[in-house]
Amino acid sequence: MDVEAARDVVDFWFDPLCPWAWMTSRWIVEVEKVRDVEVRWHVMSLAVLNEGRDLPEDYRTMLDGAWGPVRVVIAAAALHGDEVVGPLYTALGTRRHPGGRTDTESIVAESLAEVGLPADLARFATSDEYDEQLRASHQRAIDLVGDEVGTPVVAFNGTAFFGPVITPAPRGEAAGRLWDGFALITSVPGFYELKRTRTQGPVFD
Repeated sequence: MDVEAARDVVDFWFDPLCPWAWMTSRWIVEVEKVRDVEVRWHVMSLAVLNEGRDLPEDYRTMLDGAWGPVRVVIAAAALHGDEVVGPLYTALGTRRHPGGRTDTESIVAESLAEVGLPADLARFATSDEYDEQLRASHQRAIDLVGDEVGTPVVAFNGTAFFGPVITPAPRGEAAGRLWDGFALITSVPGFYELKRTRTQGPVFD
């Protein structure tokens, strides 16, 4: 039997700027180590999600800066294959989130170099050349969960949810147990929502 063919597929949508997506992504990376799953990485966009909405000026400014990284990731996928998306996201996110950096141009340049991608991909940060693909990837997530959510979106066996929103990210078997619960939830057709108020911010450990 082909072991690779037997692996379950998890689809994960992220925006590189979202710290909560980053936390969830570190959990799903751990899950891949302890459960027989394969993660497929996709971009969604907080900037696209919030188009046309009345937002505070500081949040609008943040969203204006959100286009660059996600455009670079979608261009990298289009030109070099979907397999570069996960490693590039990890490189970008490590610098921005646990690294605490906001110098986006340098983060992009360093991340491309780390993953072994051409430096000239950075030019797509200010180009709309792949925006159609970006919007299509974003829309695939929205079609699964509806438009009253954010990032991340995680899909398994055709069912997707926003979240889980977690901090810190569980590791090892603790990550696997959380995955087992998530997988069980996706198998219940009428299950839609669990939520409580967050009492702390992301813990980047």
